[in-house]
Amino acid sequence: MHKYKELEVWKKSIDLGELAYTCTSNFPDSEKFGLTNQIRRSAISVASNIAEGAGRNGKKEFAQFLGYAYGSSCELETQLILAEKIGYLNMSDKNMLISLIDIIQKMIFRLKKSLE
Repeated sequence: MHKYKELEVWKKSIDLGELAYTCTSNFPDSEKFGLTNQIRRSAISVASNIAEGAGRNGKKEFAQFLGYAYGSSCELETQLILAEKIGYLNMSDKNMLISLIDIIQKMIFRLKKSLE
């Protein structure tokens, strides 16, 4: 078992979740249960899966949950691209979020490799 709160990738994922909430706070009310909710859930899922995997019994399970976290980051990136295309998210915020996603994805990949 790993101490997930000490993992830099988890800390960055928490930052990602916070940023996703901030950037979606001005989305239309009609999107409260749509894209706003999806973006927030995907962002939260990245950190949550890292934490859950760290709390599992072994490296294999941890690696599996890191895979889920990576998948959630890809889902989030797709949603951010769509949000910008339809005018809910400005390019600057999208690029800032995607830059952080890229960093997190690289960190997840390296951590997963270290577990093999």
